[in-house]
Amino acid sequence: MDFELSPVAAELRDRLLAFMDDHVYPAEAVYREQMAAAGDPHHHPEVIEDLKREARCRGLWNLFLPHRTEWTEGLSNVDYAPLAEITGRSPLAPEALNCSAPDTGNMEILTMFGTEEQKERWLRPLLEGEIRSCFAMTEPEVASSDATNIRCRIRRDGDHYVIDGHKWWISGAASHRCKVAIVMGKTDPDAPTHLQQSMVLVPLDTPGVTIVRSLPVFGYQDREGHCEIRFDDVRVPVTNLLGEEGGGFAIAQARLGPGRIHHCMRALGAAERALELLCRRVRERVAFGRPLADQGVIQQWIADSRIEIDQARLLTLYAAWLMDTKGNRAARTEISAIKVVAPNVALRVVDRAIQAHGAMGVGDDVPLAAMYAGLRTLRLADGPDEVHRMVIARRELRRYEPDGSPPSGGVTPTSGDLGVAR
Repeated sequence: MDFELSPVAAELRDRLLAFMDDHVYPAEAVYREQMAAAGDPHHHPEVIEDLKREARCRGLWNLFLPHRTEWTEGLSNVDYAPLAEITGRSPLAPEALNCSAPDTGNMEILTMFGTEEQKERWLRPLLEGEIRSCFAMTEPEVASSDATNIRCRIRRDGDHYVIDGHKWWISGAASHRCKVAIVMGKTDPDAPTHLQQSMVLVPLDTPGVTIVRSLPVFGYQDREGHCEIRFDDVRVPVTNLLGEEGGGFAIAQARLGPGRIHHCMRALGAAERALELLCRRVRERVAFGRPLADQGVIQQWIADSRIEIDQARLLTLYAAWLMDTKGNRAARTEISAIKVVAPNVALRVVDRAIQAHGAMGVGDDVPLAAMYAGLRTLRLADGPDEVHRMVIARRELRRYEPDGSPPSGGVTPTSGDLGVAR
């Protein structure tokens, strides 16, 4: 295993670090001011566009795709990992680089499965940062951590598909710039379990699409929202089918592997920033006659945080290396492992930083409370911890079956892997 950055990635890292210092961190206060002035929690502030223009000028654009396209050069997952971690230090950075979820996963599957017409209509403006997209899978009436439960119906009617379904926690759909949803639903309920589902591209202005509300996360209204959406007799051309009928699970697997590792990389970046805030705080504050940094319990927090972050980073890099050298399927266990480890590590570090800041830590003067809310949600998004642990355990147990068959009572890895997609 070689985790050394390629010369291209090393240069990108240096450029990205300079971009963060020169533009992203200073823009955070501007962002808050522009959002407050707009009075709309889903406003798209001009500072985001300013950052996007600067990122493009610096060659920091669409770095997430691990394969070469006509629009991108392509970076390996190992090369992208430290770059994604840096962007995780600020909520503004991923979008500034056009590397934010859920667009990254949607762009990747459009690259892999989209027709030329679909690429021209949706992929090109997404790669240009002109529009946003969302991924509609999770449903309120069923346990969507098992995606075979999904009830949304997609039926063929001549040259159209008709969609009826109820989705929620659809990240990004509240953005005024979100123009298309990739909707997962059942095209053939009588087919074998993992051939029942398909994915269809649905423009959000299609009649019958209703955004019911944007759901808050621990009281926060994310700028691009997490929406409840109804699809009532929504008609789209059959040419909007993504891939093949019955191919929804296979496409979801292609989407969620890279998406999960990107989430974990960014979570580690948030953890690093939280640790930095913690260290600066305890250096500056005095209690009971000496700096907080001299307290043994504080030093234990700092040591544990450093150990845990570095362990999680190495596991994440190992998963990235496996994806690059053996393929996403070979890295499924490691991807599930980091999806459990990285958000939990980041949460522990952020919690320690909040404790060190006292009352200030739960307010908005530092980003810790918002970090905590986002990271806690990440333990549910793209599969809850329990599903990932179940998948890891059952794969481990499979090694001890005499005939090599799955352990009794196990679910198939495909349904277990899907979880709650965002």
